[in-house]
Amino acid sequence: MTEAAAQHVRRSLNGRGKGDGIRLGVRTTGCSGLAYVLEFVDEIGEDDQVFESHGEKVIIDPKSLTYLDGTELDFVKEGLNEGFKFNNPNVRGECGCGESFNI
Repeated sequence: MTEAAAQHVRRSLNGRGKGDGIRLGVRTTGCSGLAYVLEFVDEIGEDDQVFESHGEKVIIDPKSLTYLDGTELDFVKEGLNEGFKFNNPNVRGECGCGESFNI
């Protein structure tokens, strides 16, 4: 996780008033097969892998870890748009709309 992503996660958790970190995962969907999932984590599961970067926790379930190994989570602002960006070295292709990917 980059410093920009960690700062955004920190602001979001502070605004929410609770949470142990952010869960990064994948789910089957879209025209290319997989899509990223981000959600707040209030309770870390026994099988979850926990990574800490810039003081914030990223939690990944074992099934998603295979697809996310080596991924950098960034937070970017481009003009009026802002959001998380996933720099995943495992991706082999993405759909035209950018909503899903395959490995």
